[in-house]
Amino acid sequence: MVSPHPRANIDVSTEFLARKDRRFAAIIERCEKPTLSHTTNTFRSLATSIIYQQLSGKAAAKIEERFRRLYMRKSFPSPQDVIKTPIPKFRSVGLSAQKTSYLIDLSEKFLDGTIQPALFHEMSDEDISRHVIAVKGIGQWTVDMFLLLALNRANVLPLGDLGIKKGFKEFFALSRLPSERTMKKLAKPFDGHWTVFSLYLWIVADNNNKRIEKK
Repeated sequence: MVSPHPRANIDVSTEFLARKDRRFAAIIERCEKPTLSHTTNTFRSLATSIIYQQLSGKAAAKIEERFRRLYMRKSFPSPQDVIKTPIPKFRSVGLSAQKTSYLIDLSEKFLDGTIQPALFHEMSDEDISRHVIAVKGIGQWTVDMFLLLALNRANVLPLGDLGIKKGFKEFFALSRLPSERTMKKLAKPFDGHWTVFSLYLWIVADNNNKRIEKK
């Protein structure tokens, strides 16, 4: 998941979820309501997601902080800034050669118009996915996180996310982590509201992890 940065808060509607399944109604009643925030900087969202790939949150946050310090007068670099940065500087802040190449490719695709965030509001989730996956190092999980957490699209179900899988297992009392086919079947009644459905599956998974830790 991407690290926090300036966004506009979005209210999460839970009425449909509560009506559709009484078990969710109970969770909604006792848990703090989740919030979503719409990104004000799509380049930062995607660049940060690349930095965070396959790292713990703590380790990734340190690398992101060092990366931002390369551009002291800005809260976050622009694609132009990244392109102009010598590769050794990326390596000096802890970015691998692979992630450096991903960040450069991302910057190039913003600059050449492959990715046009100004048009996202007119585009379907599928269209945005095709644009973003064109970037080296960005796969479906990153796209799903971007659509849900940064763009706040209403019907995103990140099937490749471990937390979502754990949420399905706990909420639907499954004996094992579910396959994508099983998740799609169980999620079908919530189609059209998969984003809020996903937010509460994360809550379910997190609460279960906390119970396990206490034991």
